[in-house]
Amino acid sequence: MKRSCGVLLPIASLPSRYGIGSFSESAYNFVDWLSDSGQTYWQILPLGPVGYGDSPYQSFSTFAGNPYFISLESLIEKGLLTESECNEADFGVNEESIDYEKLYINRYPLLKKAYGRANLDGDKSYKNFIEENNFWLEDYALYMALKEMYNGKEWTEWEPDIKLRNTEAINYYKTKLAEKTGFHKFLQYEFYSQWKSLKEYANNKGIQIIGDIPIYVAFDSADTWSDPHLFQLDCNNEPLAVAGCPPDGFSETGQLWGNPLYDWSYHKETGYKWWISRLKQCFSLYDVVRIDHFRGFDEYYSIPYGAKTAVNGHWEKGPGMDLFREVRKILGDQKVIAEDLGFMTDSVRELVKESGFPGMKVLEFAFDSRDSGCRNDYLPHNYNKNCVAYTGTHDNQTIVSWFDTISEEEQTMARDYLCDYYTPEDKLNKVFISLLMRSSADTVIIPMQDYLGYDDSSRINTPSTLGNNWKWRMKKDVLTDELKDDIKKISVLYGRNRNY
Repeated sequence: MKRSCGVLLPIASLPSRYGIGSFSESAYNFVDWLSDSGQTYWQILPLGPVGYGDSPYQSFSTFAGNPYFISLESLIEKGLLTESECNEADFGVNEESIDYEKLYINRYPLLKKAYGRANLDGDKSYKNFIEENNFWLEDYALYMALKEMYNGKEWTEWEPDIKLRNTEAINYYKTKLAEKTGFHKFLQYEFYSQWKSLKEYANNKGIQIIGDIPIYVAFDSADTWSDPHLFQLDCNNEPLAVAGCPPDGFSETGQLWGNPLYDWSYHKETGYKWWISRLKQCFSLYDVVRIDHFRGFDEYYSIPYGAKTAVNGHWEKGPGMDLFREVRKILGDQKVIAEDLGFMTDSVRELVKESGFPGMKVLEFAFDSRDSGCRNDYLPHNYNKNCVAYTGTHDNQTIVSWFDTISEEEQTMARDYLCDYYTPEDKLNKVFISLLMRSSADTVIIPMQDYLGYDDSSRINTPSTLGNNWKWRMKKDVLTDELKDDIKKISVLYGRNRNY
């Protein structure tokens, strides 16, 4: 595989006029900027509609797209909204932070206006979209309409007949809520149409999209409500156990994610039909798919439902290669990145190796005083070619703040490894990026904040916390020609620039 590199930047973090990054002109400008700097990849986060905590890893659907990403400018161009209507909406005043409350309050009324003005009856492409996506869209649209009717309550708090999907109740609400379900279908049509156009533009510019899918779905989601037999639920569709991970460097009490766990025996009986449908959809949306928490396919961490922390969880056996053999049989060879971070065992390493998927290396994990030997897997001299190397991910500190907060011993370890005792701390980001770029890893992905030399005020997510995540936005004026030339130069220097 040719040496390559790219940039990690969530769609939500793009600069734009209306409160959150979207598929607007700023996204196309960013693609141009990446292409001119010789990058091959643009890595993003999951594209699904966000739920509790605004996390893209706790989405209302594994198939649907986030309506916040629909370009209002595009709707203006189509005559479905006016510029004054969009300009009058209050999306917040901080151009470097997303105000999700104001987005929810003010963006949906605009989207409903656009829906009311759309002439969908004679739109052949709209009809085709509905038919092609009916296997998930009908349930999702009804779920969202019901959720609105129940004032946002989790589906377990709905009336028993619709909670348990009684056929008469389903038919009744499909009729009663037809206008509302039509609105959510319209949103998905606009999302998919705009995303398809942006992805095609990126591909034509030589940029491939790395998408990201969580291994799990949210409990409060159309997926769990519509297909409860896929999960470990009781007769009332309440979880028997939930997902998370054990205590580690991120959290002393582990991470309690709360997602429903899969009933892998049922999935096996169906030939992994649901997983194949899910991955097929992902392979149509992205050029490369990063599967989050890949180790969960070998063994998954099961936490008793109702537990307050993840301390008392235990490991259960997952489907292993059986799933991926079936995926390969049906869908052929596809480009996948296995997120193999966290607690590793020999069986997890064997699964990654047998799959053939590249794993991940995170430079910030390389200089841990608790694992100070030269055999640390995250030290660049230990990388194999078949991996994707990062300074950090969306879950990590920026490289500048990371170095500032590690111990003096660990700073010395890093300085010794770099043979660099003089570069100021706030300039070390370029040194660390150079270190990764000259490694043997086939692919290197750098978070945009690390190229910019930002501190943790631009951090995307701090695991096991709520309230201040997924909010950072990049200012438009930072995408300078000088920075573009610096990125181009370093990628040329280490044989990673797409154009050389």
